Amino acid sequence: MFFPNPDNKLATIASLHLYPVKSCRGLDLDAASLGPRGLEAHGLGDRQWAVIDPDGSVLTQREHPALALVEPRPVPGGLALSAPGMPSFEVSAGAAQTAVRAGIWGDDVGAIDAGAEAAARFSAFLGAPARLARFDDREKRRSNPRYTRDIEALNRFSDGYPILVLSLASLADLNQRWARAGSAPLPMNRFRPNVVLDGIDPYAEDHLASLEHAGFALRPVKACARCSIPSVDQATGVVGPAPLELLTAYRFNADLQGATFGQNVVVARGTGATIRIGQQLEERWNI
Repeated sequence: MFFPNPDNKLATIASLHLYPVKSCRGLDLDAASLGPRGLEAHGLGDRQWAVIDPDGSVLTQREHPALALVEPRPVPGGLALSAPGMPSFEVSAGAAQTAVRAGIWGDDVGAIDAGAEAAARFSAFLGAPARLARFDDREKRRSNPRYTRDIEALNRFSDGYPILVLSLASLADLNQRWARAGSAPLPMNRFRPNVVLDGIDPYAEDHLASLEHAGFALRPVKACARCSIPSVDQATGVVGPAPLELLTAYRFNADLQGATFGQNVVVARGTGATIRIGQQLEERWNI
C-alpha cells in the first residue's frame, strides 16, 4: 500500500545518465525517452552493448577497471568508442554481424557480435581476449517478477533492472561519513545511476512507492545491492579506497545480504514518454 505525500513535496530530476556500453563511461543527458528496456537517447539504449570474453561472459569494471576509461559517443547509426591508447573507431547498431550468446548474472541472452575491429581494439586495450556485443532486442530479458510484480520490466545488459535512481542527499550523507573516515568526497558517477533526484531527504528513495509525472510513473522495486565498482575512479580507472565497508556498516540489507545504495526502478506508466532534467515528480510513499 502507499499514500500520497501529505506535504505535497516534489522531487526534482537533477541529472540523467545513459551508459551505452556496460561498465564504460556514461553520457550525461538533458532528456531521454523511457524506453521498454531503460533510458534511450541519441539512437542508443542504456547498456545496449557489452564487452564479453571468449566464453561470452560479460566483462565489467570488477575484472577490468580500465573499462571506466572507454568513452562512447553517439554517431549516426551507431556508436564511436575511444580510450587512452585506443584510437577512436565506430560500430553500427544496425549492421548484420554474427549472433552470439552472452552471460550476465545467470542469464544467457542473445547478442550480436560487433566484428573483428572492435574485438581487436578491446583485446589490445584490456590485454585479454575480448569482443564487443550488442544486445539482441528480439530477446526478452525480464527483471525478477518477485520484485516487479504486475509489471514486465525488460533489460538489456543492466545488472537486472532497467533504471537506477539515487538522490543527491543520499550521496551527501555518505560523503559526510566518508570524510569522517578521512577520505575525499566521492562523485555521483562512482555509483552509475540513471536518474538523480534532488529535493528529497537522504535515503528517502528507499521508501518511495512511486514517482509520478503527468506523462509517466516510476516505481522503485528493489534496493540496489552494491559491489566493488564504486572503488574505481571513473576518471582514471584506478582502484582506490572502497566505500563498500562503510556502506555495510550502516546500510546492510539482510534480505539481499549486502550493502544497498539507490533503488532499482521500473516504468509503471508512460513507456515512450520523455524524462528531462528539471521535471518535478510527485512522491508517493510506502506504508
